[in-house]
Amino acid sequence: MEKNEMGTGKISQLLIKFSVPAIIGMLVNAIYNIVDRMFIGNAPHLGSLGIAGITVSYPVTLILMAVSLMCAVGGATCFSISLGAKREKDASIYIGNALTLAIIFGAVIMIFGNLFINQVLGILGASSNVLPYARSYLSIILYGAVFSCITMCGNNFSRAQGNPKNAMVSQLIGAGFNIAFDYILIFKFNMGMEGAALATIGGQFLSMVWQLAFLFSKRCLIPIQFKSMVLKFEHTKKIITTGVPAFLMQFSNSILNIILNGTLVNYGGDIAISTVGIITSVQTILFMPITGLTQGQQPLISYNFGAKQMSRVKETLKYAIIAASTIAIIGFAVIQLLPGFIITAFNKETDIINLGTNALRIWFLCLPLIGAQICCANYFQAIGKVREASILTLLRQIIILIPMILILSNLFGLYGIFFAVPIADAASFLITTLLTYHQMKQIRTEPEETPKITDEVIEEAQ
Repeated sequence: MEKNEMGTGKISQLLIKFSVPAIIGMLVNAIYNIVDRMFIGNAPHLGSLGIAGITVSYPVTLILMAVSLMCAVGGATCFSISLGAKREKDASIYIGNALTLAIIFGAVIMIFGNLFINQVLGILGASSNVLPYARSYLSIILYGAVFSCITMCGNNFSRAQGNPKNAMVSQLIGAGFNIAFDYILIFKFNMGMEGAALATIGGQFLSMVWQLAFLFSKRCLIPIQFKSMVLKFEHTKKIITTGVPAFLMQFSNSILNIILNGTLVNYGGDIAISTVGIITSVQTILFMPITGLTQGQQPLISYNFGAKQMSRVKETLKYAIIAASTIAIIGFAVIQLLPGFIITAFNKETDIINLGTNALRIWFLCLPLIGAQICCANYFQAIGKVREASILTLLRQIIILIPMILILSNLFGLYGIFFAVPIADAASFLITTLLTYHQMKQIRTEPEETPKITDEVIEEAQ
């Protein structure tokens, strides 16, 4: 890609170029979570207990993803803004420091996660029946923490360097391995939960190798050099602070899942946990295309913000919202029309089908609103407004949803938990829309009248 393409090309075409590979990659990436559950849920010796084991382990996976995204999105955003502002030396340091941080954080999670795995799973709500399944799965997943962190960094920097197809290929390689070896290890070798986990980290390892080969090669606009991996305080600080909203998005999801699992145990037991595990898998499938769109919009918004081309920033956000809302509406229609078919793809036990069919429809009542909310929250992160992005990220999953779960479950039991989700979706959409509208009114579209983007401006925004 030419270095100035993000600043001169037609926005609609660029968004397609950047988003389509990201959407494909994110859909494929969703397979890491979903295929395991489908194979385990349909394995005679695992079934609903196996799904429950993955579900109670999921908050740990989300924490790992949160740390990975903090390094990846924070580093890629700083990289893109620096590239747009013609500060290539800084861009080189950002990409190297982000990779080093990913390795360090991944290693820390791997070590401490395995040391305290029983205590962690106990806190996450694993019953005596579910604990062996969860421990078997999570202990192996943690050994792939470094693979996951490096891969996440590689994918985000591939897009930031104008090569979204490389990120897509990386995810296809990993998911392809995961699908094939899930079947082989679970059904042919009867390795159960361990087989599912080995297939997952095997795919992550291959994706990591692919990305490292790219990032250190001359195919990059700015290849990683070993000297740029030496941590520099100011650059490391900016990566972490800029990546805070991405971290909070996943970390808050982890906190939400911990509270959700505890509430589900009280009002519905292991069957409720298994059912919601299936619903969150469906949610992953639905949200991944929208997340892919935000990954496509991020480098375009960040680059043009750094280049002070504000009209292009606004145009990118507009097209992203339209596309994300279209995806959400299509997903809403499918869920409302075919809930039973969706549930039975994961598990065919009668109790889960009966509960899941109703719960699925309720859970996604406000899905058409979510596309715009996610794109707008990501916009604030892409321009370095960490405070606003953090608040909007926490709004839906922590500030509104958790109180709603606790209040409505106390009033209406298990179904109160399900209705809490669309209420939180609607409220967060309204607040995010109002804040974005206010921000858009403040932006002047003429490049010469926009404020000069300097390190001080970025720091003030943070």
